[in-house]
Amino acid sequence: MPYIPLMQLQQLRYFTAVADTRHFTRAAEREHVAQPSLSQQIRSLERELGAELFHRARGHITLTDAGETLLPLARRILADAETARREVQEVAQLRRGRLRLGAPPSLCASLVPDVLSAFHATYPGVDLIVTEDGSQDLVRALADGALDLALIITPLPVQAPALATSELLREELVVVSAPDRPAPVTGRRTRIHVEDLRGRPLAMFRRGYDLREFTTAACRAAGFEPTFTVEGGEMDAVLGFVRAGLGIAVVPSMVAERSGLRITPFATPGMHRVVSVAHRGDVSPSRAARELERILKEHLGLGPSAAPRPRPGPPRGPRGAVAGDRDRP
Repeated sequence: MPYIPLMQLQQLRYFTAVADTRHFTRAAEREHVAQPSLSQQIRSLERELGAELFHRARGHITLTDAGETLLPLARRILADAETARREVQEVAQLRRGRLRLGAPPSLCASLVPDVLSAFHATYPGVDLIVTEDGSQDLVRALADGALDLALIITPLPVQAPALATSELLREELVVVSAPDRPAPVTGRRTRIHVEDLRGRPLAMFRRGYDLREFTTAACRAAGFEPTFTVEGGEMDAVLGFVRAGLGIAVVPSMVAERSGLRITPFATPGMHRVVSVAHRGDVSPSRAARELERILKEHLGLGPSAAPRPRPGPPRGPRGAVAGDRDRP
């Protein structure tokens, strides 16, 4: 593309604005410029090209043949200029700039710190801004442009067609309990069933929390309402309630492994959640966001076309049998 001075790019923007609106005043309002200045720039462009671009009749603006010829070329030049600007900025963004990531608190307490550490080690000049919230709130933040990338739990209760998602892993959910309190299962059993939660005191997350909705739905599917001894906390608070003996809780395995609490897996087929990475589908992610997604997938051992990785289950016994299989009814 030949070099075009800034003033000429501005002239082409004004020209396309008039072509789109067919009105000089509305075009000036769209470009946030005084109407006489816009008209003057259009006249200057016409002089440079040696042809009138518009038929000017009172209340009726149409393109001349020369204007019809210029319009697709002008759009292409402006698009190329914007692409060049964005690509140069994206290179700079990996030396400086910001990246806004959203994730549920359970992932902020497990997966996110390691991934952000790896990203920061490679791109120390990029400021990292993390928002903790439930998946539905994170989807709204993505739609509003408040986030560049988000980790969410899918499928969503309400579809978001403007969202582009990619599944990362199927994570096992487990029951955690205080090590100094009786185990939630007794005898030779090493696994728990959802039915075993009936009447058990549960430490429960606040309303709107993905894990609260998931656990409540599982209990209702088994024919009962869960019993809460304490509710309303975030992940750290709920783990603290369990540690204090106020109840047991259903949490992701990645969180449980770091908690220091007793872990009891669910009997086959178990309980799982799907973690996906999401961004707006109508906006191309920044290079920084694409790099974070790449590092995230590398951390999880995913290649470009790999399937979501399941989290490891409980240890296997002799002959490859999963410990606790005998607990199935």
